[in-house]
Order: sequence, then C-alpha cells, then structure tokens
Amino acid sequence: MPYVASIGTYLPCWGAPQHRVAGDDEDVITLAVEAGRAALIASGAVERVVLVSRDLPLLESSNAAVLLAGLGLDPELEVDERLGGAPATLDAVSSARPRTLIIGTDLNPAGAAAILTAERGLQVRTAARVTRSLPVRTRKATGAVHDYGDPRLLHERGLVASLAAAWLDTPAAVAGVEHDRAVELCIGDPPSLPTSGASASLFALAGMADAGTTGISGSMADEIKVTAGATGNVSATSTVSARVYGHQAAFKVDNVNPSVTMSDPGSPVTGTITLQTSAASDTDSYVAQVQFQRSPAGAGSWTNVGSADTTSPYSVSFDTTTVGDGLYDFRAVATDGAGNAANSATISNRRIDNTAPSSTTTFPASSGSYNASGWNAGCGTNGFCGTYSDSGSGVEK
Repeated sequence: MPYVASIGTYLPCWGAPQHRVAGDDEDVITLAVEAGRAALIASGAVERVVLVSRDLPLLESSNAAVLLAGLGLDPELEVDERLGGAPATLDAVSSARPRTLIIGTDLNPAGAAAILTAERGLQVRTAARVTRSLPVRTRKATGAVHDYGDPRLLHERGLVASLAAAWLDTPAAVAGVEHDRAVELCIGDPPSLPTSGASASLFALAGMADAGTTGISGSMADEIKVTAGATGNVSATSTVSARVYGHQAAFKVDNVNPSVTMSDPGSPVTGTITLQTSAASDTDSYVAQVQFQRSPAGAGSWTNVGSADTTSPYSVSFDTTTVGDGLYDFRAVATDGAGNAANSATISNRRIDNTAPSSTTTFPASSGSYNASGWNAGCGTNGFCGTYSDSGSGVEK
C-alpha cells in the first residue's frame, strides 16, 4: 500500500491543450526528465526508478543512463523500464516500495508525469486488478503500431466489462480513454487528462490530488487494468517552468502536522502582554500561521487572541483588561501550508489580575491627636493599623 510524497507533471507547449506535441528536440526521455525533476523539487531520496512508456527510443538497450543523468541522480541507481500504457504505470505504483520514482511518458499525445513514493503521504490502495485480452495492440519489427478491435467491442467487453468484473461501477477517474468516455463511466466530474498512455494514470492521480478527490481511479486500454483509491489530506501547489517550450507542475503531498511550542506568559499578568512561541516548525511544507487562544481555566472553551500571525517569530499582543480577572489557559495553534493544524501544550492556570488591592486605616484616626504614649499604644511599633485585601493575586507588600 504505497504512499505518494510528491507528483510532478510536464506538458510540451506545442499542440492543442488536450493534445500536446513534443518539440523537435524532445522525446519520451526528455519528457520523463522534466516530469521527474518536478516531482523531485521538494522531495526526499530516490532508491529506484521505474520508467513506463510505449514509445521508448531504445528497445534493445537501456535508456537508463540518459534518464539518470538528466534527473541528476546516481548513475548506479536501479532503473526498471516497462513497455506499457496507463495500467502498467498504475500497476507499478501499486507495487512500489518507498523512495521509488515512477515516471509515465508518452508521445501521442505528448506528456509525462511522475510520482515519488514514501513512508507517508497520499495513500494509494489497490482496489482491484483484472487481466483481460482487450484491447489488443501490436508492434511490428519496423516499429509500426497497430490496434485491433471494433470500438464498440472494446467499450462493451473491454472497459465496461472490466469495471463490472472488478465490482467498480462508480470510479472517480478513468485513465487511458477519451474524456467523453471517462465522463460516461465516472461519478461526478472526472479530471480531463492530457494524455491517454503511460502517463495518464499519474495525471489522473495528480488531478485527484489537486481537487482533493478521494475514490477509485481506473486505468484502461492495455492488457492489464489496475484500479486504485487515493485517500488522505492533500496539498497541491503548482509552478510554471521558466523554459519557453513547456509547462511543469509539481504537487507536494503533506499529511504531517506542524509542531509548535508556546512560551509561558507568566502569572500573574496585568495590562498588555505578549503571547509568543518558542518554536514552530513543519517538516513537509511550511508553517503558514500561528493563532494564539485563551480559555477560562479548565473549561476548554477556546477564543482567539487577536489575528493569526503569519511571520516568524510568531507573537500577538493581548490586552488583558478586555477580559475579567481570573485563571486562564493559553495555547498556540499552528497551521501549515497544506492546512494541517496542531496545538501546542496548554499553559494552564495563569492568573490575570487588573484590580488594585483595597485597604482601610483604623489607626490613627483622621482627626486624632496623640502624645507619644498614646501613639505608641495605638497600633504596635509602626504606629499604623488597618485592613487590606486583594481578591486576585494577593497583597505583596
């Protein structure tokens, strides 16, 4: 059950939006390099690469050296090259171990997509796997490719029958078919995929991640069909490449909560004080904001103190005169760029005291006259006496 740490996609700028054409200096390896680089922008180590395509330029020797050099990876890394389409790519995803870079790349339409697996992230679960003989595609010795089969037969006995055999009649996305056909087979509005080959499965996962969709993603148009469900909290961000001939998009999946520690404001406190954090961090993206909160001691009824601070070091001014005197709990809530939130440890029973103490003088009397003997006898050695009290933090002196 693999987890996806990041997703990268690449589309050449040539052609129509839904039918991109590779440039004169591009092939499936250069497309794969661009998608792989996008997936590796903010991700971890790679221990294995799986490359899937029907259009590999070198069929009798390895494409690995050029691919690894373009990706800037160790030339000794294991590279598994697979000849296949959308199902073969999703099959590679379903069986991948952590730190595997999986790339699907196509020429017609042109595009590439890549994912990096990890121990955590977007969970991809294999829901069903069905092997069928439709459709049938052959490649001659000259390299010419021929598809056999009647379109209606492929639809009824290939697509529909495969979904029925897998007990999956409501997929959220279907890769390897035209968008109109995918709309007929899916629930809701499936993502429009720019390719229909090996990269289509990963474009479908990217579309689901971008939309925060969970459900079944099916891959068709090959001898093997794999369906997978994608679940989990997903963050998706995109960046456009500076290169004039293409578009890159990188999706970073972040399911890890940030961490935050709040500094003790002390007790008792009065007037305007500063609430602040002593530490705030996030391993998979970044801390987007920290919101400070207060609650009557032990009540668990939290109220925001001011607005969330979006700049480190995180702090907020708190005018304690806006609340009643008494015991309060404080905490900080950190939210990262993916929307994951975490609370600091609660700082409990901190007293707010903005009320002055009271006192009453009983000796000497306001208009009294005393000789030395009367004065000394009045109220001990200090000559003054009375009562004093403070309902909050007490009288210190």
